[in-house]
Amino acid sequence: MLTEFIFGLVIYRLLRRFFFDDQQQFADVRSNSLFTVANRLQTLYGGNAYVGLRIPDPDTASRQSIDLVHVTKGQVVVVSVINASGTVSIDGDGTWVCKDGSKHKTNRLQDPMVEVKRQVAVLESYLEQRGVTLPDGYLSFKIVCPNSKFCAIHPGYFPPEVVTYEQWALLKPEKKSISGWIKGALPLRSSDKDEKQESIQKRLGFVLSTAPMWDRLELNNNKHLLGEFLEFKGKNDDIMPLKIIKRSKIGRVIIQKTSVFGLGHSKLQVLYAQRDYRSEGTLDLEWNELTVGSSIEVLFQLQETAKVERLKLSSIISMSLSP
Repeated sequence: MLTEFIFGLVIYRLLRRFFFDDQQQFADVRSNSLFTVANRLQTLYGGNAYVGLRIPDPDTASRQSIDLVHVTKGQVVVVSVINASGTVSIDGDGTWVCKDGSKHKTNRLQDPMVEVKRQVAVLESYLEQRGVTLPDGYLSFKIVCPNSKFCAIHPGYFPPEVVTYEQWALLKPEKKSISGWIKGALPLRSSDKDEKQESIQKRLGFVLSTAPMWDRLELNNNKHLLGEFLEFKGKNDDIMPLKIIKRSKIGRVIIQKTSVFGLGHSKLQVLYAQRDYRSEGTLDLEWNELTVGSSIEVLFQLQETAKVERLKLSSIISMSLSP
């Protein structure tokens, strides 16, 4: 009887781990792709990539999600990341038809060009509202397809702004251009204009780093999640120290687990960052150290879905909350 019980317990834990790990795939292939693409662009061409922006759109009274914006000297690129897989073709109306033979499944994506052009317009308007007017030709866009299972049918039918997986895999920096993956990137300028570009790049960095964005979690094994932090869950005594973390009171918070000690407790560092976003003032930073119960869970709603995940605090390396 005891042997059967132990055997059953082992099977239960294996199954639970299997299904839990399967659910952990929410450690979202899409979110991870955004960070992977951003890191590669920065490695190849330098500059800074701002991931998971949520730019206010006055026309719709909502926020426009932008996968990432890559800023280099003389160039701002809005990048839409499409994780399409299978054989992909384009219909006459611009719709992408993605056929996955292994799953006998066909997906249709409404013309991604329409959406990314909308994102460019919203971003440009937002930048102007915050005092950054870009020269003609400074702002462009690309659609990146980083999924290795992406296979384009008639690649010539795709617009030049689309970077298929084959093209993405072959990208490399070009010495004579500011951003080698952008055709027609602005050429290097005179020293005076270089200074102007540096000034624009600096202001862009400030505006984009303080723009609304999705909350983000960095998990173990270099996984990332984008979405919205909802609340901490746990025993009242355990979560009491975390009551001070309120989005309405502070602009941005980073929680980083630094160590685990004793029995059932975790040691956290909390960064409070308050800034007047109307000016490029110095960040007002304050570090605080908290001790909380390790049984605490984080409720996190995934980006643009109704799905809410419960994650143990021990599985989270850092958490950033957007204003």
